Amino acid sequence: MLWALISWAALLLLGLVVFCFLLYCAYIHYTHLKYDHIPGPPRDSFLMGHSPTFMKLTKDNGIIYDCLLDWVLKYGPVVRINGLHKVFMIVTDPEAIKELLMSSKHPKEHFYENIFYLFGVRFMGKGLLTDRDHEHWYKQRRMMDPAFSRTYLMSLMGTFNDKAEELMEKLAEKADIKSEVKMHDMFNKVTLDVIAKVAFGMDLNTLHDDQTPFPRAIFMTMQGMIEVRNPFIRFQPSKRKVIQEIRESVHLLRKTGRECLERRQRMIQEGGDIPTDILSQILRGDALENDCDNELMIDNFVTFFIAGQETTANQLAFAVQELGRHPDILRKAQAEVDEVIGAKRDLEYEDLGKLRYLSQVLKETLRLYPSVPGTSRVTAEELVIDGVMIPKNSSVTVNTYVTGRMEQFFPEPLKFNPDRFNRDSPKPYYTYFPFSLGPRSCIGQVFAQRI
Repeated sequence: MLWALISWAALLLLGLVVFCFLLYCAYIHYTHLKYDHIPGPPRDSFLMGHSPTFMKLTKDNGIIYDCLLDWVLKYGPVVRINGLHKVFMIVTDPEAIKELLMSSKHPKEHFYENIFYLFGVRFMGKGLLTDRDHEHWYKQRRMMDPAFSRTYLMSLMGTFNDKAEELMEKLAEKADIKSEVKMHDMFNKVTLDVIAKVAFGMDLNTLHDDQTPFPRAIFMTMQGMIEVRNPFIRFQPSKRKVIQEIRESVHLLRKTGRECLERRQRMIQEGGDIPTDILSQILRGDALENDCDNELMIDNFVTFFIAGQETTANQLAFAVQELGRHPDILRKAQAEVDEVIGAKRDLEYEDLGKLRYLSQVLKETLRLYPSVPGTSRVTAEELVIDGVMIPKNSSVTVNTYVTGRMEQFFPEPLKFNPDRFNRDSPKPYYTYFPFSLGPRSCIGQVFAQRI
């Protein structure tokens, strides 16, 4: 009798699994019917869509965005990409990019909710980067804008100069003993030190000691943002240790943020000398709004480090790479620096505006190697792009890596040519957006280009 019950239960469970699988297949078929009028490469399989292509590229250390570029060049300005039951479109039409980014009616894609938590631990929460509610986001942005104004950034030049001098001293030490240097590592350290100091009054000093747990925690959480895209990772025994370290790293970042915030709030209450950093500016904004949410503040503490540190370091590293590859461009940039800065030890804010060619070098670097390749939106209404209808509530991606390497927008796109961005050259029309565009553009873009 018992075995009969077990057999019936097993058959019932098997039938339920089969039914759920068939239901899932039916949903995928429905998705295909909804989106298959949109051009795109043949799917690798009915269930997996194009996921096997992306998994193979990742395994072979390929660049997924180069694959997307090839598909755009072959199939046009709207390309459909399938992944399991999900579909998203990559769009490269400038007018469509303008509509998606410049309007506030198209919310950010649901992926940003996936990093509210990271493997069960609150990570970026509802910070500026991840908040999909426009009204709530706008309230945050309005409070934080003064902390990133030109006037306030001018007051931070002393810290920028000090950290730049520390970097040059470290490089000089290495040069004296003819030791090789990984410039990307050095830029990671100096940008982390700068953001910690000017944003939160923290002295990390990773240029001199990078064995502290905080830099490692930043690295692990960024790895976690990649790992979390894999829906099966939680079921892989080999990944358990990595997931646990990612969780501990998120706990450390938020604990550090909480301690930093509470320390500053006590200083304000006691009426002591308050550091003139971005945290103080933001707390003043919270006081004016009478709306201080500590967890939200910690969300943004994490966001500033994750969104601002490695992105800036990557830009600097790629700029150095391209200057090393192009001695003529290096000489021209060096001549401008010598003319504007001369023998001065410290730069003034006004000096930065005079370094026009160096600014062109940085902009061209971001065209070829954008620190944030793209962003996504959910269509608030049906859109027709180049004769292709995209349904309402569809996920649409715009990618500045892809548009930045298209011949129709940038002649000889693989050539590193800073003169594309001189004052007399035509301005890119919604095809160059390394800091995004419109109301959700990066609040720290001026800050990032001043480090």
